[in-house]
Amino acid sequence: MSIVKHSKDLNWQQSRKRLFHLWIRTNIPTLLLASLLGTYLDLFFIGKTLYTFPKRPLPHIFSFNILFTCVGLPLLTSFFLLLCNILSLSKKVILIFMLSMLMTVGERFSESIGYFAHSDSWNHLYSFIGYTFYLVFIYCFYQWSNDRDLPRA
Repeated sequence: MSIVKHSKDLNWQQSRKRLFHLWIRTNIPTLLLASLLGTYLDLFFIGKTLYTFPKRPLPHIFSFNILFTCVGLPLLTSFFLLLCNILSLSKKVILIFMLSMLMTVGERFSESIGYFAHSDSWNHLYSFIGYTFYLVFIYCFYQWSNDRDLPRA
């Protein structure tokens, strides 16, 4: 007969703390890159007058939507990376195309409610292609940074 005893040395709080530190170590660099890259791309396209953000937080300070680039992009990127960790390569490709399409639809919706405005020369295919490259780049950086930093099991 086997009896299982509870170990007095077992510390679940420390285990959660380690998981949190591991999550920070694996995700924060990618989330910072995603936010910075999104900010600089917005500044570039705003400077080229290809689009604007008519309604945005702190419009007298920022010409881009600071809420989207500092909160929205990191949250969406976290969700994207979480899904990528559990999907196969073919499903990751499908996910990237689906998210790129969803972001393009989201841009059109934002235009309809006045939060986003493209120039007349803009084609929404540009958004789809841009988000596809953006997500591939972010995922490649995530893979590179985690392959480099973490010890292999």
